[in-house]
Amino acid sequence: MAKNTKFYGTGRRKSSIARVYLVPGTGKVTINKRDMEEYFGLETLKVIVRQPFAATGTEGKFDALVNVKGGGFTGQAGAIRHGIARALLQADAENRPSLKKAGYLTRDPRMKERKKYGLKAARRAPQFSKR
Repeated sequence: MAKNTKFYGTGRRKSSIARVYLVPGTGKVTINKRDMEEYFGLETLKVIVRQPFAATGTEGKFDALVNVKGGGFTGQAGAIRHGIARALLQADAENRPSLKKAGYLTRDPRMKERKKYGLKAARRAPQFSKR
């Protein structure tokens, strides 16, 4: 590892933005000053957050300090995964092929569609009546 022992990565998904700092440690993930187990209720979200570590074989080598805002829990979990993947890439460039193959470095471009005038929502039209 380099002399700098703090690695940074920004992750985004939908309207969530995660700032991730990786520090050599025991594998503890802290999200908004709370433990991951406490922050995320669903087990699937915890698995999503840990995926980049599993892909690179670095489980238990880094502590993740995460600050995340915006969106819902699923979007936040995706943003954290993206940020961790980018930080792992900064930590060691050898991780790139495994992270890229798994698709963790790709920013999910899907966003909420804007509401259009004359409609009730993005595509939902007012109810049609013949008379």
